[in-house]
Amino acid sequence: MEAKHIIHSFSRKGTPYDNACIESFHSLLKKEEINHQKFPDFNTARKAVFESIEFWYNKKRIHSAINYMTPQAAHEVV
Repeated sequence: MEAKHIIHSFSRKGTPYDNACIESFHSLLKKEEINHQKFPDFNTARKAVFESIEFWYNKKRIHSAINYMTPQAAHEVV
């Protein structure tokens, strides 16, 4: 990373505040999609996660952090 002049974005071990948003997303994804079914194989699980994100999370689920809009609607406003 240093050779490419990339700055590491994570906090040091034990202080995961930089990734709290993604941790929250993963928790939500597991609660709403993954924990409710058993997948026969990796590709089926991958497709279910993709569809959950693309067709529900981004297009239909509203988020308080972005003024109760969907991520897609918020992106269109910008």
